[in-house]
Amino acid sequence: MSVSQEVNLKTVTKSKKRTQKFKLDKWLPYLFLLPATLMISIFLFYPIATVFYYSLQNYDISAPFYNSFAGFDNFKKIFTADPLFIPSLWNSLKWVGSQVILQLIFGLGIALLLNQKFRFRGAVRAAAFIPWAISGVLASVMWSLMYNEHMGVFNDILMRIGLINENRAWLSDKSTAFISVIIAELWRGIPFFAITLLAALQSIPDELYEAVKVDGAGRWKSFLHVTLPQLKTAIILTTLLRVIWEFNNVDLIFNLTGGGPAHSTTTLTMYIAEQAVHGSNFGYGSALTVVSFVILLVFAAIYLRITRFEREDS
Repeated sequence: MSVSQEVNLKTVTKSKKRTQKFKLDKWLPYLFLLPATLMISIFLFYPIATVFYYSLQNYDISAPFYNSFAGFDNFKKIFTADPLFIPSLWNSLKWVGSQVILQLIFGLGIALLLNQKFRFRGAVRAAAFIPWAISGVLASVMWSLMYNEHMGVFNDILMRIGLINENRAWLSDKSTAFISVIIAELWRGIPFFAITLLAALQSIPDELYEAVKVDGAGRWKSFLHVTLPQLKTAIILTTLLRVIWEFNNVDLIFNLTGGGPAHSTTTLTMYIAEQAVHGSNFGYGSALTVVSFVILLVFAAIYLRITRFEREDS
């Protein structure tokens, strides 16, 4: 083999190695993503597809011989023949609206307080996060004891200050059950807004406050023209996440009232659990789940459109 042929062979070999290395580098990131993609497909997309499939079926595990394809009959029943769908949806809307608005207001107030400089600020910030860190079941047990008709702290305090003359069953009374679970969930949910908004507050440059102070703006104008605009992104994201979480909230209501009395605290998610889990009617429960999914999807799209979240502030 001549010298020129040997050089050409080495050049071709190096070129092939570069090509193979380029192909490997091109596909290597996808190989690393493959395990996560498979896990997401198995544990997320497959259950979602299953829910859509069963929503078109008569699937009742208590009567398997009658299981068959139902088409849109389940959805027709939801909107025309189900007496509890609209009340449960209305309860969900009241629940989500009251929770998100009040949690945002109180959470923002606490975040502004925790953003100030004072002694033991770190310990107070850590303590403010405790309700959010407690599990829903533990919070339910604690609040059910406080609401207890015979030994609850609420009855004891109100009796001592003279606001009530006899013990009340807060969670069993139709007139007080809904507001009782709202108060319990507020206690648990306010820290989420407080911590996330506190983090956003700490990212606001001090120069902005100094600039408006030079222009003669007081605390209120600084809050309106500096703090709120800078918190816009954080508020949009936290409220959207909290709407989704509260709409799907089951644990606290289920453990405190079970949806009662007389379905006065039955939200749409509670009703889905009642139909699918307790009633064994997974076909109808899946149809209700699809309706719930569509409601949240439409809300998220409209909310992000109205708030113009996708546009950068000028």
